[in-house]
Amino acid sequence: MSAGGHAEPEAMPRRWRGRVGMIGLIIAEASLFSVFVVAYLFYIGKSLNGPYPKEVLDLPVLATVCLLSSSASAALGARALGRGAVRPAGWWLLVTVALGAIFLSSTAREWYGLIYVHHLTIATNLFGTTFYPLVGLHASHVVAGVIMLGLCTIFAFSGALRPAHGERVEMVSWYWHFVDAVWVVVFTVVYVIGR
Repeated sequence: MSAGGHAEPEAMPRRWRGRVGMIGLIIAEASLFSVFVVAYLFYIGKSLNGPYPKEVLDLPVLATVCLLSSSASAALGARALGRGAVRPAGWWLLVTVALGAIFLSSTAREWYGLIYVHHLTIATNLFGTTFYPLVGLHASHVVAGVIMLGLCTIFAFSGALRPAHGERVEMVSWYWHFVDAVWVVVFTVVYVIGR
C-alpha cells in the first residue's frame, strides 16, 4: 500500500516484459525498414544511367528458400527447448544458423558481382543508392540473428542452456521471424516490383 492508502499495481510479470520489449523492438525496426522501402519504391526507374536492376539482379531463389525455411527450424528449436529437449533444440538452432549463413553467403556473392563485375556502387546511380542501404540493413539484421542463434546453439551443446531459458530463446526466434518477414517485403520490392 502507498501512503495514500491505494494499492500499488503489481509489476508486469517477467514473462510479459520480454514479450513487450520484443514487440517494441519489432515495431521500431519495422518503422526503420519502412523508410528504406519507401525510398526504394520512390526512386524505382529514376536512375539516369545504368546499370539498371533488370540488367544485374537475379532472383535469389535459393537464398530466399533457405531464409524462409529457417523460420520453421527456429520455431522447432524454441518449442523443443520449451518441452525440455535441450539437445534437439540445439540441433534445430544449428540448422537455423546454417540456413542463415547460406543466405548471407548468397548476399555476399550477389554484392561481389554487383560491385566488381557490374560496377554498381552506392554512388553509381539512384538504384545503387537505394539498393545497398535496404538490402544491407536487412543483411545486418540477419547477421545479428545468426549471432544470437549461434550463441544459443553453443549454450545448448555446452549445457549452459536449460529449459528455464525457453522464454528467452523464444524471443530470439520472434526476432528471427521478423527478419524473415522483412525479407518477404524486401524480396517483393527489390526483386519483383523493382525489376
